[in-house]
Amino acid sequence: MTPAIRLPGLAPLMLLITLTVVGVLIVFPLGVVFQQALSKGIGPYLEPLRQPDALAAIRLTLTVAAISVPLNAVFGVAAAWSITKFEFRGKSFLLTLIDLPFSMSPVVSGLVWVLLFGAQGWFGPWLMDHNIKVIFATSGLVLATVLVTLPFVARELIPLMADQGSDEEAAALTLGANGFTTFWRVTLPNIKWALLYGVLLCNARAMGEFGAVSVVSGSVRGLTTTLPLHVEVLYNDYDFVGAFAAASLLASLGLVTLVLKTVLEWRYAGELAATRKH
Repeated sequence: MTPAIRLPGLAPLMLLITLTVVGVLIVFPLGVVFQQALSKGIGPYLEPLRQPDALAAIRLTLTVAAISVPLNAVFGVAAAWSITKFEFRGKSFLLTLIDLPFSMSPVVSGLVWVLLFGAQGWFGPWLMDHNIKVIFATSGLVLATVLVTLPFVARELIPLMADQGSDEEAAALTLGANGFTTFWRVTLPNIKWALLYGVLLCNARAMGEFGAVSVVSGSVRGLTTTLPLHVEVLYNDYDFVGAFAAASLLASLGLVTLVLKTVLEWRYAGELAATRKH
């Protein structure tokens, strides 16, 4: 561990700036969300969450996350395995493509699918002829969410697997293990906590995504409105208690994610630190 340095007079100032920014940009808005949601009591707080539209938004959010997160977990493992265990032309370009969703606006991520699968898109007429609906449907929400959350698992695994090298896999293959056994018995145990960490971050982003899904959803109440979109709909209808109640539910999911993230970092600090080394 790098020893702490002492800079008299500077450390308190840096700490004050950090605490001020965290308080103003994170703690205070989060407190306002819960204060507004509970401003009229528990009953009015729970009532909007029991409405059919709210329940449908919660179910849709969980459904989209339940589909997109495993897909990105499989992709992340495959991408990390390919990039760290093999040499091939275009590896740097592949890494750049994986990072692209980080630098691209989520709205653009949603617009990509509209241009491909919308009524006037490249494949739109063919999809309409075959009665297949992507835009303004759950499948479109999944595609938009998968694209936005694509790098999370891969980016947690790539530095760790690169740091671990291929010696253990090579030894297993030398002893007669096949590829699947090598992955299941050697590779996966070495990356399981980093994988869980990446899945956790991916899930948090998937459930909270707004920009990409707003483009492809059409915001049809009870059908294509996820929980973040439901917050906007309620707020635009001047149902402030309902909007803040739904927002507090999203904030609670974020806090649960933070707690789980902290537990993983505390219990498996060595492996997670290696994940961030590069």
